[in-house]
Amino acid sequence: MRIDIITVLPELLDSPFAHSIMKRARDKGLLQVEVHNLREYGLGRHHQVDDYQFGGGAGMVMMLEPIVACLEKLQAERTYDEVIFMTPDGQRFDQKMANRLSMKENLIILCGHYKGIDERIREHFISMEISIGDFVLSGGELPAALVVDAIGRLLPGVLNDETSALFDSFQDDLLAPPVYTRPAEYRGWSVPDVLLSGNFKAIDDWRHDEALRRTQARRPDLLED
Repeated sequence: MRIDIITVLPELLDSPFAHSIMKRARDKGLLQVEVHNLREYGLGRHHQVDDYQFGGGAGMVMMLEPIVACLEKLQAERTYDEVIFMTPDGQRFDQKMANRLSMKENLIILCGHYKGIDERIREHFISMEISIGDFVLSGGELPAALVVDAIGRLLPGVLNDETSALFDSFQDDLLAPPVYTRPAEYRGWSVPDVLLSGNFKAIDDWRHDEALRRTQARRPDLLED
């Protein structure tokens, strides 16, 4: 999978993909992340990428021309399944969306900044708009990193145990059950006996029951359907 990220602050994306699972995915050639500095397409001597909004009002707006130039250059090189805009008024990102996007081959993610982007970009280029929650950040770079991480870990071969992602929270509309590791006894705190029993049917049943119990207590909205 290839993901191209367009941003005015590429430095913000140096670290998220240089460590841990994302680094492993890139080193294995399973995930290619290319970050594009929009200022390279900016206008004039100062590489301008933003301007005042028509009609007045506070905040600058990302301009049409630099974004169009970058998008059209990328789209001339390959076909993209989605051109995604990170925006607070987009569709709420969740595990189901991550699963769907992990099946794609090429994605573009455009990171908003300032007051947002010229609406004509959204009308003519964007195929999908994603929000990570009902709040506003300084830009779309951190949300983009979050989306790439959620997608990247689902790619076959990225996780050491490929079944691990199947039991993450939200994969089956349930929160994940409690997990334990050694030692089995610590300060009188014990691991549930069933997990030490070797009875895998009983363990599966326990995990399912605990997932239901935890979801009911913490996120009952997930059980409404």
